[in-house]
Amino acid sequence: MKKEPIALAADPDDPKDFDATPEAMERAQRARLIRMTRTGLGLSQPEFAARFHVPVGTLRDWEQARVTAPDFAVAYVRVIARHPEIVARAVS
Repeated sequence: MKKEPIALAADPDDPKDFDATPEAMERAQRARLIRMTRTGLGLSQPEFAARFHVPVGTLRDWEQARVTAPDFAVAYVRVIARHPEIVARAVS
């Protein structure tokens, strides 16, 4: 079994901490971007999902980093962050 490289080593003083791979770090950064965009707009997950036509389960998976948000989704969220009203009108 091939061992993945470590981007961030576990804290030896924290027994619950774990090593993070580059892929896990990327997934976490994408999750943070999506969550911060949504909360910055003051929307709950169901509100954001409905307003921008994203399945709420998919949004939840992205925000909790269970699934890596694809590049197109990250781009879409970046546009939403800059122009939420325009995007909301365009998708309604």
